[in-house]
This record gives sequence, structure tokens and C-alpha cells, in this order.
Amino acid sequence: VTSTPNKRSPEPRKIICMSREDFTQKMTEIVGWGTKEEYGELFDKVDVAQDGFINWEKLTSFILLELNKQDERAKATVVPQWKDLEFLPVKHKDNIQKVIFLKSSSHYLTISKEGLLAIWGENLKLQETFPITSDATKLKHLWVTSLVSLENVNKIAVAFTSKEICFYDLLSKEEFACQYKLQGLKGTPICMDYWYDPLDANESILSFGDITGKVQAIAFTAALISLFERPASACEDGEATMTINWAELLSGCHKCCDILEHKLHQGDWVRQVTYNASLDAIISSTTSNTNSVVLAWREKSKKHLHMTSFNIAQGIHAFDYHARLNLIATAGINNKVCLWNPYVVSKPVGVLWGHSASVIAVQFFVERKQLFSFSKDKVLRLWDIQHQLSIQRIACSFPESQDFRCLFHFDEAHGRLFISFNNRLALLAMKSDASKRVKSHEKAVTCVLYNSILKQVMIGSFTSFGLR
Repeated sequence: VTSTPNKRSPEPRKIICMSREDFTQKMTEIVGWGTKEEYGELFDKVDVAQDGFINWEKLTSFILLELNKQDERAKATVVPQWKDLEFLPVKHKDNIQKVIFLKSSSHYLTISKEGLLAIWGENLKLQETFPITSDATKLKHLWVTSLVSLENVNKIAVAFTSKEICFYDLLSKEEFACQYKLQGLKGTPICMDYWYDPLDANESILSFGDITGKVQAIAFTAALISLFERPASACEDGEATMTINWAELLSGCHKCCDILEHKLHQGDWVRQVTYNASLDAIISSTTSNTNSVVLAWREKSKKHLHMTSFNIAQGIHAFDYHARLNLIATAGINNKVCLWNPYVVSKPVGVLWGHSASVIAVQFFVERKQLFSFSKDKVLRLWDIQHQLSIQRIACSFPESQDFRCLFHFDEAHGRLFISFNNRLALLAMKSDASKRVKSHEKAVTCVLYNSILKQVMIGSFTSFGLR
């Protein structure tokens, strides 16, 4: 409640405060419904500091916060509706290793173990396929292990069992020209992750884990200029592949990047790795019950790490992190989904029970603060994180094979859930969200007026006027 000064007066508007008695009296008179006791309770909720008075700013702030809480609660309990399961017409002959979406071109990429890269339109129509190769293709058992998109520099990185990572330029004249080839890794990289700073795209981190239990990361500081320094003796041809040896990076020859690494997993295969900017830590996991999840926190110098870890009975298959909830979810081999505070390693803050087989994948539905989990017996569950309850169980007609390699990827922006079974790729697409909210206007609402006599709310916008 404010007082508006005379137009001729230069004095600023005065903030009027109301006591509990004044507020309850005025509200019952002006609004015309509700009791003094109810408005007294509202006053007490607004006056959290117990000052004995409130003003218009305090009241509106409280109402907005309450509406926001109601909105969050409503989102958390919305159960998505799904279209029928469909299998995409893939041309992959071996296990699908990764599915990614390129925001810059609105395309999906899938890559399989034998090195076939498939390009899909946003409508999920297969457009082209390319064999992604390496100089070591003559090796009988050369496999692709992982793929990541370097969106800020229009590149993709592909890891091979030949202990190398190749960087392909998406903007080159030649289709997927190999621009950099990182060789000399001590172990075969089997999982990768890439992050870049949206406020400074020069800053980015490529992290990867290998079969020896080592977690390594390359922190780029001038990514938009060049990922690696091209030696003076190098060919001037911009399309030529530049070979970098891992030992060169360790020695500090490339000033545009720093190397971070740790060996806390002690010989166990690193199944998943990711860098999280809100924690400023590299998170990795194995199927071991010792150091199942390791958080490698970057120190102030950004060049050293200190580690903390979770020991989880029987180990885990996968994990995911929700920054706003500050929770790590783990897919337990012991059929349990656990929720962890990254700073509390002694025990989980929550355990989600319901799966009757080993959990092989977890991923947060970030906007709704929900969690997907998928188990070995091909049961998909959706969890309400706040109440730690299963709100949806889906047992689709997935392939009957007992021995399968599964890839799980939820594309939240498009409401698409991809689950691979060896070389087959299943799609569960969300139906359009039929919002229950009543929208009175097509354009932004500009004014609202309440008529106490008719007990109606008059709402106006740029294009229309309505009564409610």
C-alpha cells in the first residue's frame, strides 16, 4: 500500500506500513470475503521478522514466492504421457555408443562401435551415414568407444580403442575432416564428457576415463582460437591433420591448455565421467564398491585436484547430478537408486526402492525435478525427488535379449527418451503437455482490476479485455 503524492509535488512516494489489526480490518472490508482470523494468519506468515507491521512489497513478495512454490510442486507431480514406443531405422551393425544433439545445426548424431556415424534431422529422419576412421583402421579390433560434441568450436571428438582421441571439424569442406589427433594415451579411453563456459567460450574442459582407472582432463584456455598449438614446422594447409602426443601435453608444451588427472579408481574401468561447473569438480564412477564415485575438486590454482569419494555396496553402473537440487543420483548394481549430497560421503540422503533388477541408468528430468531410472529387466521408472516416490512405471515391449549393451539418453528440450539395445535404438516421445492453466489472453496481461460489488476481476492486455 503506497501513497501517491500530488503531481505538482516532487516528493518521493511514501511507503505506508500496516499493523496486524489495520491489515485484517482493511482486507475484510476491501476484498469482501475471508475472516479476520484468516487475514491474521496471512499477516503472520508475511511478517517473518515479527516487526509488527508489513508493507506492499513484503506482501507481494510473499505471494509471488508462494505461487512459485505451488508451481514447482505442480511440476514435480506431473506425470508425462508417452507416445507408442518406436524403433528408429538405424544402419548400425554393432553397439550404439552415443546419441547427441547438435544445437548449432539441430541434428542428432549417433555412433556405433564399428565407427559408423549417423546424422539425423530434428524430425529423426536419417539423413546420412559416414564411417569415422583412424590411421589404425587396419587393426582388426579397432572400436569407437565414445563421442562428444564441442559445440563452442563446431567440432566432435571421438575416442578409439587405439588409445587415441580424434577431433573432427564440422565446418570443413571435407565431410568430418580430422583436424587433431591426440595419441600416446596410456590407457584406452572408454567415456568422455565436454563442457564449455557459456560466458567465455574460450574456457572449456574435455574429461575422459580409461580402462586403467585413470581420469584425465584437458582444460582449454583459448578454445575459440585453437585447441592445441600448431608448431611452426607444421604444414600451412588448414585441412591437414595435426598429431599431438599426450606426453607433449603433460610436459606443458601447449600453453593453451592444462592437464588434470587422478588414479583413485585404482585399475577399475571408469564407466562414466563428467565435469560440473557449479561444483568445479570432475565426477567419475566405476562398478567397484570402493571409490564407486569420485569427486575430483579443482583447487584455486585450477591445476591441481583434491579428491573425495563414495563407497557404494556392489558398485554402480551410472550417475547424474542436478545442480539446483545439489544431488547426485546413482544407479546401483544392488537394485537401489541412491541420492547423495556431494559434500556428505558417509551415507546417501535418500534411497529410492522399487526396481527388482540391477539399475543401469539414471538421468534427471531437470525442469520438473524428477528422475528417470532404467533397470536390467527393462523397467523404466520416473521418480518424484521431493517425496522420493515412484510416480510412473513403464515396462515397454523392449527386445527380449538378456545380454545387451544399453545406452540411455533423455533429450529434455525435445521430450525424447532414447534407449539403445546393442545396435537397435528405441524412442519414447512425450506427448504435448496439455497445460491445465487457463490462459485468458494471447498477449501479456497489462492491468488487473477487482470489482468488489460484482466480485469480478477485470483483466486487460494489449489486444483484448476480459472478465473473470
